Formats: sequence, C-alpha cells, structure tokens
Amino acid sequence: MGNNRESRREKERENYADRQKASKQKNTLIAIGVFAVVIAIVGYASYHYYEKIAVTGTQMSGPPGAGKLGDEHEHAAILVRIFGDEFDFSLPDYQVKSPYIHFESQNGDTIHRHASNVNIGYLFHTIKVGLDDNCFTFPDKKPEHTFCTNEDYSLKFYVNHEKIPSLTDYVLNEDDRILVLYGNENQTQVDNYLMELDGLFIEKK
Repeated sequence: MGNNRESRREKERENYADRQKASKQKNTLIAIGVFAVVIAIVGYASYHYYEKIAVTGTQMSGPPGAGKLGDEHEHAAILVRIFGDEFDFSLPDYQVKSPYIHFESQNGDTIHRHASNVNIGYLFHTIKVGLDDNCFTFPDKKPEHTFCTNEDYSLKFYVNHEKIPSLTDYVLNEDDRILVLYGNENQTQVDNYLMELDGLFIEKK
C-alpha cells in the first residue's frame, strides 16, 4: 500500500516535471518565433527605408529639376589646383554625400552622376565646398581658404580643354574632363595641367 502511494507520487512528480519541461520548451519556441518575426519586420522595414532613400532620395533630395535617381549614370574626371596644389576629393569628407552626384570608393578623380539634370554646383554644395563664377572656398570658410578672382589671380574653368566662364550650372557628360585652376598660370602651365587631367583614369562602376 505504501509502495503504491510512493509510486503514484513519483509518477506525479515525473508528470509535473514533464509538463514543466514541455511548457518551457513551448515558451522558448514561442519566444524564438516572436523574435524571428520581429527581426523579419525590422529587416523588411530597414530594407524598404534604405531602398526609399536610394531610389527617391527622400533623406537627401536632389536639386530642383533633377531626374529620377538612376535614370542616368555618367562619369567625368576632375582636377582642381589652387596655387598649384591639388584639392583632394578622396578624403572621407567629400565621399558620397548625395546619391545623385558624388565621389566614391575613396577616389577623388572621378565624379559619378546618377540622375539627369544634376549640375556641378550641386555636387560642390553637397560636399560643402563653395564654388561660384569667381570664388572657390574650402568647407571651413576661413578667409585664408577663400580664393576669389582679383587683380593678381583668377579662378578658371575648363571642360574638355575649352575654357568656360562658369561651371556651377554645367551638367557633366560621359568622359568629360574638368579642370579648375586658381592662380596666375600662363598658357604653358595651363596646358601642362590639361595634360595631367587627360592622364587621369575615369573609374566606372
């Protein structure tokens, strides 16, 4: 009689332990399922958020009149020399600040334009470099880093060896070569910079 009672208690304890184990396993599976659903939702939302940024430029919209992001993909080489010193666009501060037009892959020689009607002025605006017909200004805006046309020095623009009066509204074409100079260069020096520009590799990808 006593043995039967003890046997029943042992079975009850085992059944209770089994129920507890099954309950824990069920709760664990539910938790894993909920976690997986949450991860899926976050992943889905993140994907579409960044897709929206990439496709529509919601986070950083393009300039007025810009075409749809991705409707064009053009490349051009650029060389900027201030008193003979090259301005380095490969630095992180100047890389991919807009999906519409940018420098990328730590390359400062190639401009990538990803939408129609996006001009050079907008590129410089996104990297916080001042550029107009008369002045080139570094991002820190310090007076000593502002280079404007005056009696002694001038800001000059060349596209495919042709001197042009303004660059800000220019929309680059495939394989363009753009030269920006500030100083008092003679024609021989300008020609040397144009030859240097012609030797730059235009990275296309």
